Amino acid sequence: MVWIVILLLSVLAALGVGAMVTFWTRNAFLGKRLQESEHKARQVLDDAERQKASLLLEAKDETLQTRAAADQEIRERRGEVQQQERRLANREENLERRFSTLEGRELGLTDREKALDSAHGEVEQLKQQQLVQLEATAGLSVAEAHEQVVRKAEDEARHELTRKYWELEQQYKDEADENARKYVVMAIERLAADVVAESTVTTVPLPNDEMKGRLIGREGRNIRALEQATGVDLIVDDTPEAVTLSCFDPIRREIARIALTKLIVDGRIHPARVEEMVEKARQEMDKTLREAGEQAVFEANVRGLHPELIKQLGHLRFRTSYGSNVLKESVLAARIAAMLAAEVGANVEVCKAGALLHDIGKTLTHEIEGPHADIGGEVAEKYGVPEPIRRAIEEHHDHDKSSVEAFIVSAADAITSSRPGARSDTVEAYIKRLQDLEEVAKGFQGVEKVFAIQAGREVRVMVKPEQIGDDEAAVLSRDIARKVQESLVYPGQIKVMVVRETRNVEYAK
Repeated sequence: MVWIVILLLSVLAALGVGAMVTFWTRNAFLGKRLQESEHKARQVLDDAERQKASLLLEAKDETLQTRAAADQEIRERRGEVQQQERRLANREENLERRFSTLEGRELGLTDREKALDSAHGEVEQLKQQQLVQLEATAGLSVAEAHEQVVRKAEDEARHELTRKYWELEQQYKDEADENARKYVVMAIERLAADVVAESTVTTVPLPNDEMKGRLIGREGRNIRALEQATGVDLIVDDTPEAVTLSCFDPIRREIARIALTKLIVDGRIHPARVEEMVEKARQEMDKTLREAGEQAVFEANVRGLHPELIKQLGHLRFRTSYGSNVLKESVLAARIAAMLAAEVGANVEVCKAGALLHDIGKTLTHEIEGPHADIGGEVAEKYGVPEPIRRAIEEHHDHDKSSVEAFIVSAADAITSSRPGARSDTVEAYIKRLQDLEEVAKGFQGVEKVFAIQAGREVRVMVKPEQIGDDEAAVLSRDIARKVQESLVYPGQIKVMVVRETRNVEYAK
């Protein structure tokens, strides 16, 4: 029993010694870890202090730079203000000098007016004395003599006025024609635009004729889905490896072409896939329209247009007029308008923007009733286009213009429309236009024959010499030209030439 007690005591003593050793070892380890943690914390605090100092220095440098820039800007603004003040002071001095000069002139004019009043009274007295002597000498009253003199003066004045009018008209026409030819030829020879064929159908190539059956689908469901989604007629005929898209709206026709091309490449053709491809084609078309509008604005160098108006301008890429692409023709008109405005001293920016947007109403003519010029003015007003540009758009087909910029926009439109090869027309419409031109001239008194020549650019009027004199011929040519302007619509200008011929025939027997 004793040895068991001794064994238990030994075990207990060993456990106590082990616990004490473990306790001492753990305290030593924890103390070391605590020291390491304190050391790391001190390092982190030191790094934070260094970063804080660095950030403070950077902030101070930025503050100093900002303050220096602000001081520099204030000095520049102050210099500009002082310069403007000096200009205003100089203008004020000039105005004071002019005012003093005008006061001196006013005094001189007052003295002259008094002298003229005195001389006028003397002239009236002499005039009364002469009238009394003339009545006694001629045996006529003042009223009778006045009537004869006035009648003779009217005849002479009418004749002289007609002759002078004809001379001045010829002189101004020669000068105006020379300057106009110079400006127009300069503008046309520097610019040119392609002529395109106007069409309402688009042909889409196919990899093989088997694709036609897949496009039609079971009981025609695929072709119906495409036509309903795009509003375009898909024509499948005997043409090898091709189908035709037919629609009056070129944008819808282009969307259908893109969607159909994607379907052919993809190969999976069913109604749901058709609708998906049509939606992707519409998104692609929106991007194309915006890019086309931005490209046109860049080429015409016009700034400040609304983004939606630029996109609306892109619709003109798919519009044609008499064989000309409307968007290219608008860009060409903008360049010509800028050249003409620079030559005559008009507002170049207004002319460029007005010419670029003058046909913007054509994008909505199939949706809104009315002339495209009026529609274009409404679109311009909607997107905040300045008033001078809007008036130029609305008035580019009117005879009466409210500004010189509107005249230039109209002239640029006429130049782009009347350049060689710019417009194609049917023979029937061409003949009808020439007939209308001849009928307008035939409606005047004394006209014997009328011939429209030079493709409708000139009309020659033969008059009866016994009814129309040389002086009346000049007046008649102007009246016919005015009537043509009021009655007909035509690009460019029409020359009216009145020919009066007198033939004297005698026979020797």
